[in-house]
Amino acid sequence: MKPILMLFRLVVGVLFIFSGLIKANDPLGLSYKMDEFFEVLHLPFLVPLSLAFSLVMNAFEIIAGFAVLLGYRMRIFSLLLLLLIVFFTFLTGFALFSGLIRECGCFGDCIKLTAEQSFWKDVILLVMIVVIFICRNHIQPLFSKPVTITIMVLAVLFPVALQWYTLSHLPIVDCLPYKVGNNIEEKMKAPPGSTPDVYETVLIYEKDGKQQEFTADNYPWQDSTWQYVDRKDKLLRKGNAEPAIKDFILTDFDGNNQNDAVLKETRPVYLLLVRDVDQAGRGWEGKVKALLKQQQEGKIVVFGITSSNQAAVDRFKADRGVDMPFLQMDGTAIKTAGRSTPCLLLLDKAVIRGKWHYNDIP
Repeated sequence: MKPILMLFRLVVGVLFIFSGLIKANDPLGLSYKMDEFFEVLHLPFLVPLSLAFSLVMNAFEIIAGFAVLLGYRMRIFSLLLLLLIVFFTFLTGFALFSGLIRECGCFGDCIKLTAEQSFWKDVILLVMIVVIFICRNHIQPLFSKPVTITIMVLAVLFPVALQWYTLSHLPIVDCLPYKVGNNIEEKMKAPPGSTPDVYETVLIYEKDGKQQEFTADNYPWQDSTWQYVDRKDKLLRKGNAEPAIKDFILTDFDGNNQNDAVLKETRPVYLLLVRDVDQAGRGWEGKVKALLKQQQEGKIVVFGITSSNQAAVDRFKADRGVDMPFLQMDGTAIKTAGRSTPCLLLLDKAVIRGKWHYNDIP
């Protein structure tokens, strides 16, 4: 039994540390996924707490992972892990069987798992953690007490420092489709070799007060007494042709598409992403004013990108002293493009050449 228990501890510990580290690299990403769960579960009052939950959960996964590997306070940590994995299994099961959430964010945006993969991963972990919980009294610390305490203190401090850094700057490893080096226009296309969704046109006709669905293969062409009601497209086979970027749609405040004005521009284009102008941080204004001076000289082009309305944008520009044109884009797309408010992107003919948190704008 000891070799199996050691194997289970190794797998559980490493997976939890790995999962926590990936999500601690981008705590805002997990908070956005939590928002999605809260909305689907009709718990909107928890949305303001999602970032705090994300920070605590990421840190706990790393701390608990080290505790399992070291055999530290197993009575406490085995119980906490059991409660956590039961909760995770419920969430991934809900996502799988409800079909309301496609990805659970178990490994952040770096390693995307389907709802089915996430659920069965949690089921396997649940079995392992149950065994660890049952055998918790037989697990002895791997090292001496001073060494164990030192490692656990570092295990607490490291995720705190990592998440503070990524929130004050940007994720150390950018796994988003808007990372530096990506071509936005190319990422808006279906991946090479992918297969599109296959649909079948279904015609709905009515006869003698009863409606029936027909396809081109079984429609009763000789019977003219059927009356047309409606048509719909039925999904026969799900493809994998979804582009990495599918919501990059820039418009002016009159609704006119401005993608070409940004992506086809031959001069360097700076995009200041300000999802909600009322939540924008401070300290970047002087640097953006320097960019606007270069724009006046015709060297570059600068746009503000927001999901806020015209009135809010006008107040924002007057308050911050930045007179630049603003375009609108969906708020979710802006959150995906940049993990700070504001976040600055530099485009060179649709290729992302630079990306900065507002604390780091050069």
